[in-house]
Amino acid sequence: MGTIGVAGMGIGISMGIPAPIVAGAVISGSYFGDKMSPLSDTTNLAAGLTNTDLFIHIKHMLFTTIPGLIIALIVFAYIGKDVGKASIENASIAQTIADLEANFTISPYLLLIPLLIIILVIFKVPAIPAIAVGIMMGFLAQIFIQGDSIASGLHVLQKGYSIETSNEMIAELFNRGGLMSMMYTVSMTIVAMTFGGIMEYSGMLKAIMDQLLKLVKTTGALITSTISAAFLTNATCSEQYISIVVPSRMFMNVYKEKGLHSKNLSRSLEDGGTLTSVFIPWNTCGVFIYATLDVHAFSYAPYAILNYTVPMIAILYAFSGFTIAKTAKAKQNDYISEAQ
Repeated sequence: MGTIGVAGMGIGISMGIPAPIVAGAVISGSYFGDKMSPLSDTTNLAAGLTNTDLFIHIKHMLFTTIPGLIIALIVFAYIGKDVGKASIENASIAQTIADLEANFTISPYLLLIPLLIIILVIFKVPAIPAIAVGIMMGFLAQIFIQGDSIASGLHVLQKGYSIETSNEMIAELFNRGGLMSMMYTVSMTIVAMTFGGIMEYSGMLKAIMDQLLKLVKTTGALITSTISAAFLTNATCSEQYISIVVPSRMFMNVYKEKGLHSKNLSRSLEDGGTLTSVFIPWNTCGVFIYATLDVHAFSYAPYAILNYTVPMIAILYAFSGFTIAKTAKAKQNDYISEAQ
C-alpha cells in the first residue's frame, strides 16, 4: 500500500477512477499478498500462536483467500467497464520516465533484490533473516548502483528518501520510508496494545468472549465465533495484532476439545483479524491506510472486496464442513464410531 499502492492511486485518479474504488483495489491486492507471504508478520503470528507449521497455515488459507481474490477480480473487471475511460497522456508517461532516469540509475541488476527475496521464500527461510537480507541488499544497491555514499544510505534507512521534483506522483512515491516514518504507526500500536492488555487482564475481554463461547455448539458456530471475536477485538482494541493474540488464547482449547486441527484456528484468526482490521477507522491499519492513501475507511469499505468476502467464505465452509481439518485422533475416533 505504501509503494505500488501510492503509485496506483495516482494513476487511477488521473484516469478518472474514484479514489475509494482505487483504494479498495489496492487494499484487496495488498492483503492477499500479506496473507500468502511467509514474510508477513500476521501470518507468522497466527501460525506461531496456534503451533501450526507456517507453510501448512498458508496452504490452508488458500482455500478461502483464492476464491476471495477471484471474486474481487471479477467485481473490479465489471466496475472497470464504467469508470476510468480516460487514459494517461503519452506525454505524461514520457515525462515520468525522464524524471526517473534523471534521478536514478535504472538497471536490470536491481531486479536481483526481489528475485533473491522470492528464492528465500521458496527455500522457506524464516521471515526476519529474509527481510534483513532484503534491507541489506537494498542498502548495497543504493551505494554501488545508485552511487550514493554510505552515510547517505544510513540516513535513508533512518529518515527515509527525499527527492525534489515537480512530478507529484514521483514525489509522493519516493519521499517516504525509513524507521522514522513508521514511528507514528508504532506509537499507535504501543498505545493500542497497552489498552488491549488492560482489557484482557482486567477480565473485560474474557467476559465478552465467554458470551460468544456460550453460542458454540457446532464447528460452524465455533469458527464463526472465532472470526466474530477477532473482528470485535479489532473494533474494541484498535490493533490488528491483538485481534489475533487474544482470540487465539480464548479458543485454542475449544478447538482441541473438538478434535479440530490447529490450522483451522490459525486460518480463522487471519480471516477474521487480519482482513477486517481495515474496516475500523480507529484501528492502526485504518489509520495507516488513511495516512497513506488519503481515503477514509467508510469510503473504501464497499470496495475492499477481498477483505469481506474471505470471512464470508470461511463461515460458509465452516457450516458445510468443506476444508475443515480434524486431528489424527479425532479422525480415528470418527472411524471407530462409524465401524460400530
